[in-house]
Amino acid sequence: RTVEPLEYYRRFLKENCRPDGRELGEFRTTTVNIGKCLCSITTADGSALVKLGNTTVICGVKAELAAPAVDSANKGYIVPNVELPSLCAERFRSGPPGEEAQAASQYIADVIENSQMIVKEDLCIANGKLAWVLYCDIICLDYDGNLLDASVFALLAALKNVQLPLVTINEETGLSEVNLKQKNPLIIRKHPVATSFAIFDDTLLIVDPTAEEEDLAAGTVTIVTDEEGRLCSVHKPGGSPLTGAKLQDCITRAITRHKEVKKLIDKVIKSITPK
Repeated sequence: RTVEPLEYYRRFLKENCRPDGRELGEFRTTTVNIGKCLCSITTADGSALVKLGNTTVICGVKAELAAPAVDSANKGYIVPNVELPSLCAERFRSGPPGEEAQAASQYIADVIENSQMIVKEDLCIANGKLAWVLYCDIICLDYDGNLLDASVFALLAALKNVQLPLVTINEETGLSEVNLKQKNPLIIRKHPVATSFAIFDDTLLIVDPTAEEEDLAAGTVTIVTDEEGRLCSVHKPGGSPLTGAKLQDCITRAITRHKEVKKLIDKVIKSITPK
């Protein structure tokens, strides 16, 4: 495993299994905690913690009021930010966001935009005057591969937890008035779920790769689908090419995975919803 790690892996892959005991199409144990049970970020308007095997990601959503942009007078803002602190893995360093963190932040922004999970017009309170800004901070606490799947999952779960207070503008004074006693859930139009694959030897696909598997793979691909089975995004940062048939296989598996993740989120939300 130390001297020839790729050959070591290939011996397992030939037997349709992996060193951690999983089958090629098997995901690691997935858990999600939503809301104020996360004592570390009780100040957030919505929060969630997702564990995908050893990979642990926390997401906090903070809602603030701001004036809309001049060229988008009827739209609010969504600002995602992914952090990979040095405590989550040896490969990351303290300081400004590294290339991987910046790429992950841009990827999350693209998923939000392409899936239309939140329509920015829904965040507008008064045209040209006031809108919501959602700051979505995604922090990796423990990194063991497949950051994108865990991040999208944590983001969706945290957004499902957001309750926004009723805001009106006083016509006489022109000032905004916030009613903290009357809160409404955030309008989520679509529920995107990411499913990542690692490519070995140009043809072999394994789901939910660990950090070690990502390093050894010839490439990775991440498929994002929504609850209607619609393809929202295909993210493939270089590496070995995929045939049309292999890509279709990935999409089919991603649709199945979406059902599992959505079921898990719905179950947790139901358990924390007051009777």
